[in-house]
Amino acid sequence: MPRFCANLSMLFTEYDFLDRFEAAARAGFEGVEYLFPYDYEPDEIRAKLDANSLTQVLFNLPAGDWAGGERGIACHPDRIEEFRAGVDKAIAYAKVLGNTQVNCLAGIQPQGISAGVAEDTFAENLKFAADKLKQAGIRLVMEAINTRDIPGFFLSNTQQALRIRDKVGSDNLGLQYDIYHMQIMEGDICPTLEAHIGAIQHLQLADNPGRHEPGTGELNYRFIFGFIDKLGYDGWIGCEYKPATTTEAGLGWMKEHGLR
Repeated sequence: MPRFCANLSMLFTEYDFLDRFEAAARAGFEGVEYLFPYDYEPDEIRAKLDANSLTQVLFNLPAGDWAGGERGIACHPDRIEEFRAGVDKAIAYAKVLGNTQVNCLAGIQPQGISAGVAEDTFAENLKFAADKLKQAGIRLVMEAINTRDIPGFFLSNTQQALRIRDKVGSDNLGLQYDIYHMQIMEGDICPTLEAHIGAIQHLQLADNPGRHEPGTGELNYRFIFGFIDKLGYDGWIGCEYKPATTTEAGLGWMKEHGLR
């Protein structure tokens, strides 16, 4: 059965961030992920992980001014030094928190920058990060995101991600495949998973429309989970959805699928 980890940027938001770890463990989760840890000291978060017997699964590289609307800087040619400093920061956090995987957000394509320049910059940054992270024993993944929720996001479909992965040419770079985002952008979820499961190192989910928990929209998650099992995927699936009501009230779907 799939292993679900709680995305603490979206779930249990009725609690302060550091209190969400206990809430996740109480609900039955054994792993957690979230957007960023950088507003807290790594030892603070490590203590919450240890106190609640939780595995830190994943977080993102620093992604610029998130509150100001930035959604990554990896495709920005004028932010390369900032990106590289962010890789070092992520490694320092991961060494304390224990996760062996981090995600890179490409960002919104800058105005006045061609797609070709943005792709070259993104590939260069991915190569740097993949090499540096490999030395630290950490895998890099990149995530395609739908352009309805984030207009202009540079990396927006699976084929583009695979092409850029080939361009980078690193054995330490994989895909983070978010079922919600890719249902919007391309559909054909299970055939895509089957064709590219070897490149996919992390999965995330939400239903569509609404980005709520499975069972609230059009996706047949019972079938999808069974299909993922048949593919032999043994990684985590991040629950990156907005609860339709409260987190606890919406967890029934996971109990049906053997929450662990």
